[in-house]
Amino acid sequence: LEIDVGNPQTVGVGRGRFTTYEIRVKTNLPIFKLKESTVRRRYSDFEWLRNELERESKVVVPPLPGKALLRQLPFRGDDGIFDDSFIEERKQALEQFINKVAGHPLAQNERCLHMFLQDEVIDKNYTPSKIRHT
Repeated sequence: LEIDVGNPQTVGVGRGRFTTYEIRVKTNLPIFKLKESTVRRRYSDFEWLRNELERESKVVVPPLPGKALLRQLPFRGDDGIFDDSFIEERKQALEQFINKVAGHPLAQNERCLHMFLQDEVIDKNYTPSKIRHT
């Protein structure tokens, strides 16, 4: 199972502005329905996944990189959370996080992880369940 987080893109304006990251998955694990997939996710999607896993599974979920509250203050001399160096740091931390999570055998059975990694849109009204080997 290989997961890369890359190609950050900042979209929107003002308070509606956010950065998305491309998540590329390559796997030969039979539990995943796609051998290769690419989706885009934003930080709040990672938060959703972490909360779901904590609620639904026995997995000890590693912490996400923190919310960058200080970087969101006005009148900074840089772009804050949209600064290239910050986006690069966050991208690397998110990649470490998702690889730790997805590498866990129990997490691999959780439907929320499969949706996060392989579904174009996350159905946040889904019914939590375990994935069964077919």
